[in-house]
Amino acid sequence: MVYEGARSITGPLLGTLGASALVVGLITGAGEAAALLLRLVSGPLADRTARYWTLTILGYGLTAVCVPLLALAPAVGGAGLAVAGLLIVAERIGKAIRSPAKSTLLAEAAGQVGRGRGFAVHKALDQIGAFAGPLLVAALVAAFTLQSALAALAIPGALAMALLFWLRPRFPAPLSHDVRIISGHLPLRFYLFAVAMAASTAGLVTFGLISYHASEAGGLPLATVPLLYAAAMAAGAVAALLSGHLYDRWGPKVLYALPALAAAMPALAFAGSMPAIVAGTLLWGAAVGVQDSTVKALVADLVAAPRRATAYGVFAAIQGVAALGGGVLAGALYGYSITLLAVVLAVLQGVAAVLLAVTRA
Repeated sequence: MVYEGARSITGPLLGTLGASALVVGLITGAGEAAALLLRLVSGPLADRTARYWTLTILGYGLTAVCVPLLALAPAVGGAGLAVAGLLIVAERIGKAIRSPAKSTLLAEAAGQVGRGRGFAVHKALDQIGAFAGPLLVAALVAAFTLQSALAALAIPGALAMALLFWLRPRFPAPLSHDVRIISGHLPLRFYLFAVAMAASTAGLVTFGLISYHASEAGGLPLATVPLLYAAAMAAGAVAALLSGHLYDRWGPKVLYALPALAAAMPALAFAGSMPAIVAGTLLWGAAVGVQDSTVKALVADLVAAPRRATAYGVFAAIQGVAALGGGVLAGALYGYSITLLAVVLAVLQGVAAVLLAVTRA
């Protein structure tokens, strides 16, 4: 709720502080790059120190503090834009710090119930927050001010931190491992799978481009864009639960649904009619739900426990590079030919499916 609520309004906030479109892109892009690439450091650090809970709590703490502080940015005058930029990037650094450690804790806990279902429940709850956060922000902005909406996100942030501190003594972290094991190489199948998912990520456009098309070509009013995003998050929650359950029954072959969903999405999401755009956005949300849940279950199954946080860090960095390249490619092709864009994205998903088959071989 906290970080998705903030992300739904970050652009307008920076705009009110005097940021140009270029500055908004630089700040948000730097934040997303930090959130992914810094996991190359936080992942190995978690494995070497076994301080999974410490890093998890520190990372969530940065989000819980930085987001509500954004409400104060307009009050500091000319420095407001710089303050807001630093807080936005710091919040994303918090995600980089916590994610590998958190995923390792989840993999450990989910081993008792099935990793597919465990990660699916996590993603479904995450998507509920991603659905509720933007709606809460939209309602508070309409009733009060943008600053009051950001400040109110301190409440779910405080609740999240209280739950983490309550849970920590009830679920001990995995013990530290032999340094020789931690320093070993990650398995080849992991890298093959990472490249397969990188191809899929490169072929999965961002919501920013989808919402841009919905506003420009579909005539979607700006005020309803958060509602479209919330609907996509709801679709992601359902897809995560379904794919996670099927993963525990059928194994990795259920992941073929990811390139299939992503390949079908562009023709609808970039159509000229609003019903088609909505349908395509829901497919996008479902693909994201599978990508951020069941995919992590297979990573845990491919990599031994002493190296999982490292693997999650490497995996995220590879996906980050793919997302950057895919975003540039999609943006360029959108302005040239939407038909060509749909074809290229479908080809990338075909490559992902082939590589996934090689991984399973």
